[in-house]
Amino acid sequence: VQLQASGGGLVQPGGSLRLSCAASGSSYKMGWFRQAPGKEREFVAAIKWSGRSTYYADSVKGRFTISGNNAKNTVYLQMDTLRPEDTAVYYCAANLYGDIRALNPSSYDYWGQGTLVTVSR
Repeated sequence: VQLQASGGGLVQPGGSLRLSCAASGSSYKMGWFRQAPGKEREFVAAIKWSGRSTYYADSVKGRFTISGNNAKNTVYLQMDTLRPEDTAVYYCAANLYGDIRALNPSSYDYWGQGTLVTVSR
């Protein structure tokens, strides 16, 4: 499965941005992770295609929304009320099995190239 992420950019604090990730094939679950400079990659959100269950990191709950279009094998991350601490490279990931509550990046086998999100005035 190949993944192509897009939609990053520069936005002011309080603003919104929507990321997209198109997959070349089907999967069981897809997720978003992010990595800020000097920090480890961290879980952001995940969605399971069957039943459309979702799971979020506490730091983004209520501000970010993950959704998807199964027919297009595409997942989205709507990010609202952005904060400077949300600045990071955002990666989409996919796996053919597994719990969407799994936070470790090693729980995903397929990764996109990353898209930079910068929240600044």
